[in-house]
Amino acid sequence: MTILDILRTVWTLLQIGWRPALEITILAVGIYYTLIFVRGTRGWPIVVGFLMVLLVLTVVTWALELRVLLWLLTKFLTGLAIAVLVIFQPELRRMLAELGNLPLFTSATETRENIEVIIQTAERLSEVKIGALIAIEQSIQLAEVVESGVAVDCQATPEMLETIFFPNNAIHDGGVIIRGDRIAKAACIFPLTRRQDLNPSLGTRHRAAIGLSEETDAVVVVVSEETGAISYAYKGQLVRGLSLEHLRAFLTTVFVKDPRSHSLTEWLRTRLGFGWFHRRVAAAKPGAPAAKAETRHQTG
Repeated sequence: MTILDILRTVWTLLQIGWRPALEITILAVGIYYTLIFVRGTRGWPIVVGFLMVLLVLTVVTWALELRVLLWLLTKFLTGLAIAVLVIFQPELRRMLAELGNLPLFTSATETRENIEVIIQTAERLSEVKIGALIAIEQSIQLAEVVESGVAVDCQATPEMLETIFFPNNAIHDGGVIIRGDRIAKAACIFPLTRRQDLNPSLGTRHRAAIGLSEETDAVVVVVSEETGAISYAYKGQLVRGLSLEHLRAFLTTVFVKDPRSHSLTEWLRTRLGFGWFHRRVAAAKPGAPAAKAETRHQTG
């Protein structure tokens, strides 16, 4: 066989096999990033349990040639799409909202100014150990999942936020919603997380922050009333014991869009990844103390 015949054979194989290879690649990437997105949410145990049951039933059905059970499994899988929509409705809504997410603020300068308002507020309240719960709204309207609340609609400033959370204030109990550069509502009741793997020492304020971040794409900043520690919840994950530099770096990463990051890989890492942020902050801030993350396996 000559080199020309080999090249023709290779070309024929490529013509035949490029479509299946492309389909497998697309499916693999889609499944991989779907699992990354769902991991850490309250729907993750459902995914693991469902896959285990499906795998066992498939193996048993195939090995024992149980045709009736195989027929039932086939019919069941046809309705799987509807089951996914029902079970993962909060996660899907958050993902679709992020796909069409528009910049929260009109410019990078205004964004950084609004971030500094949150930083200064957290610093002041942390020093005097006044509890706070601040939700920064993004693309999902928090009014859909937040109960009650008092309409405020004023400019967001550290002084105003400090006044709202002052213990003797009538509206200090509950959360505050920040929309753009304004305080939209105060004394809001956020939905509590239903996760059972969290540290028992976590109070209602932190559980409400996790719950809201599970239902929406909001970033929720928490100041502990007992210790003054600063934390944030985002995409169902709670990170505790933050320094002001860590908090500033995280808020900048989420809200300040980098014009140089236009690649698909960077977009996927930004939207679907979570733990990479800590590596980025650690590399940018050598010597800074590491924050403790409330994950499904580490709840310290």
